[in-house]
Amino acid sequence: MLDDWLADTFAAFRETIEEHAPRMAARETGTVTHVGEGIARVHGLRGVRSEEMLVFSGGGFGMAFNLDAEEIGVVLLDEAEAIEAGTEVRGTGRLVDVPVGEALLGRVVDGLGRPLDRRATPGTVERRPVEREAPAIMHRAPVEVPLQTGLKAVDTLVPVGRGQRELIVGDRQTGKTAVAVDAIINQRDTGVVCIYCAIGQRGTAVARVVDALREAGSLEHSVVMVGPGEATPGLQFVTPYAAMSVGEWFMEQGRDVLLVLDDLTRHARAYRQLSLLLRRPPGREAYPGDIFYVHSRLLERSTRLRPEHGGGSLTTLPVVETQAQNIAAYIPTNLISITDGQIYLSPELFRKAVLPAVDVGKSVSRVGGKTQLPALRAVAGDLRLAYSQFEELETFARFGTRLDEATREQIEHGRRVRELLKQPRGRPLRVCEQAAVMLAASHGLFDSVDLDAVADAERRLREAVVDSLAGICERIEAGEALADADRDALLEIASEAIGAGGRD
Repeated sequence: MLDDWLADTFAAFRETIEEHAPRMAARETGTVTHVGEGIARVHGLRGVRSEEMLVFSGGGFGMAFNLDAEEIGVVLLDEAEAIEAGTEVRGTGRLVDVPVGEALLGRVVDGLGRPLDRRATPGTVERRPVEREAPAIMHRAPVEVPLQTGLKAVDTLVPVGRGQRELIVGDRQTGKTAVAVDAIINQRDTGVVCIYCAIGQRGTAVARVVDALREAGSLEHSVVMVGPGEATPGLQFVTPYAAMSVGEWFMEQGRDVLLVLDDLTRHARAYRQLSLLLRRPPGREAYPGDIFYVHSRLLERSTRLRPEHGGGSLTTLPVVETQAQNIAAYIPTNLISITDGQIYLSPELFRKAVLPAVDVGKSVSRVGGKTQLPALRAVAGDLRLAYSQFEELETFARFGTRLDEATREQIEHGRRVRELLKQPRGRPLRVCEQAAVMLAASHGLFDSVDLDAVADAERRLREAVVDSLAGICERIEAGEALADADRDALLEIASEAIGAGGRD
């Protein structure tokens, strides 16, 4: 018996020694020949793949970008303090990837999944390449389910559907980020996973967004992914693709996802900087010739899947900044042609304190009313046309032209509609509240109210609808059409609530 025990013990020792015995392995290495602002050139590594993750012996990561015959152009994903000519570089055998999974919810991470919120590294078990093929056409379902932003000017006039790509475009400081953040806040109780991707933003701007989401109770269902403005151009370039990969994981689990890319103007500039440093041929405005493909292959990954392929959706709200209201500039026109519509924010409306500053005439949703709930579509059908006509009439009225009574009434009606489209930041509204306000506006119930009192009348109407017509609210939000009896009940309570201000 002792001999058997000794034999088993020695056998176990031999297995352990064999498992941990040193083995020789071939590993290809390269040498840094040049280090620039965010890039490096490497000699060697002939077996490296495009977009492969590289590790520098001095610390830090890079991505193989240019594969030339004599050298490799590497995009640095970390700062280059410890990298110099002669530094050894080795390949990892895997493409640049990012951790995905539920553990990222409520976290602030960078484009490689590393924590930025002073908490432990997210405990994810799966990693995915940041660059992936877009879903096949036959795997996609039509965009028909609405994604409510909670903003009257958007949900009624420029509706967004789940799986859509709706561009937010406007000059600097016109409220583009505020619109996107309000859309995230409105998903608080809908089960939609939200991802806010900041590209090249200042740390203070990102901190304000994180604080706004935390105060609204929306950070728990959100992921904040940051490519900071002080980071390398390579990390800024990779970050939106990484955010898209995180969103795709949730989409393939059957979840609905909202992704905000803030903003792609800085992303294009980062790519231009990398391309020029790596001596790629410049094109229009010094952007490389494939800048359109850089954004199209990113945004094409946003879609809604058929039930047999998971049934989830990935809605993207890319943001782009214009200069002097020039939406015909190179990058904005590229993105407008890629996306399914745009929400244009006007600096003139912003200066007039019409917030959110959505310019109805220049904004469009190419998916259209198919993504609106029936009740909202019924009350908002003629509102867009009437509002556009009002804006033209108001422009002519500035020249002092004598107007007939009908034209004056139309202008006064339009001014009250514009007042109703105003909405405080961080206060998204339910669909039934929006439907009641727009129904009352289309029937002219606010026309007799002074402009200064429109906001109070609207507040009374919304409170009365929520308190007294809970059944109608449930039917509207469940997607039922607005019945005649429900319409009459809404108009009756609207007349009472709006008229109550005059009796006070």
